[in-house]
Amino acid sequence: MASSGRGFGRAPFFDDMFDLDFVTVLLAVLAVWRITHLVVAEEGPWKLFAHLRRAAATIRLERLAGCFYCASVWIAIPFALLIARQWQTIVICIPALSGGAIALERLTAREDAALWIEEEKPS
Repeated sequence: MASSGRGFGRAPFFDDMFDLDFVTVLLAVLAVWRITHLVVAEEGPWKLFAHLRRAAATIRLERLAGCFYCASVWIAIPFALLIARQWQTIVICIPALSGGAIALERLTAREDAALWIEEEKPS
């Protein structure tokens, strides 16, 4: 049997699946980190993001706006859609971009990342 040069056991769709440029992925990780940090930890211009967090709390989305880990997943979705074309790559890029943003946050944060800590409700 002739070898196709693709390596043992590789499916043909893997050849084009991860056709991502390193610089593109790096820029996407940086953008996800920056936007997530803006939404979760900063007031922003005219206290826009502080107002956004308060508005999110009123409609029971405080986890989304207050937890860096949660927000980074949702913010990674549009960036994964921008840089990837195949659904398999998009599915892998979402947690990868979120994980890259979380790693940057943990490396650059002076204190613990802006985590959501669930409080027990009084009985």
